[in-house]
Amino acid sequence: MTSVIVFVTIAAMEEIEIIVAHHERATLRVGDVFLKVDTDQARADAEVAAMALAPVPTPEILWRNPPVLALAALPGRELGRPGKPSTASPEAWAAAGAAARKLHEAPLPPSPGWDPDELAENVDRECARLIANDVLPADLVTRNHKIAKAALRPWTPAFTHGDFQVAHIFVENDEVTGVLDWSEAAQGDALFDLAALTLAHQEHLPDVLAGYGADVDLDVLRAWWSLRSLRVVHWLVGHGFDPAPEVAVLEAQLF
Repeated sequence: MTSVIVFVTIAAMEEIEIIVAHHERATLRVGDVFLKVDTDQARADAEVAAMALAPVPTPEILWRNPPVLALAALPGRELGRPGKPSTASPEAWAAAGAAARKLHEAPLPPSPGWDPDELAENVDRECARLIANDVLPADLVTRNHKIAKAALRPWTPAFTHGDFQVAHIFVENDEVTGVLDWSEAAQGDALFDLAALTLAHQEHLPDVLAGYGADVDLDVLRAWWSLRSLRVVHWLVGHGFDPAPEVAVLEAQLF
């Protein structure tokens, strides 16, 4: 494990808030500055490049001194929090859908992302681990694994954010003011972003689709709900996060 020491000089010393921290990355907030610490510089380079290419608002880069990237705080507030009811308006959810459509229609970023065959192998391994380690009931994993297979079909590559979840989308006055965390941006399936956005917030799917303004295969989108949840539960448990929202999605998929 690599240790990183970050020195921050602030004119008027602010309280340091740990936004997220795990073995791969950490994000701290000091006043109106967010400090992202990532020891994988290839990943950090890709994130900066994706932010420069994205046709939607992104945080201003204040400075970069590897392994630290300093970002200005975005106006507004998160669209929601994973696993908690969102207080954002239907118009704000529609605006998030419109931002996703704008991103998906942009020229492709350089990172190729997953292909369906690679992803299928990855999901097979994750499901085997979930069952072998008794993380989830075998029947729950097996039935969602079957549902997830509908997502593993050839897709037309789009510019995808890769983690287009509610906590990464900031809104104000029913408009998107910025999108955070571009470390997973790549060429991918547009429906993966829409599934990430509505995961555990399925009740807002009609508003998102109204803003997105394009036909969407709902069976494939629901398949991505299962696939994304299956892939992240073991990681969340291993890094000390609560997987309850993802587990609730997996359970709801069976009805």
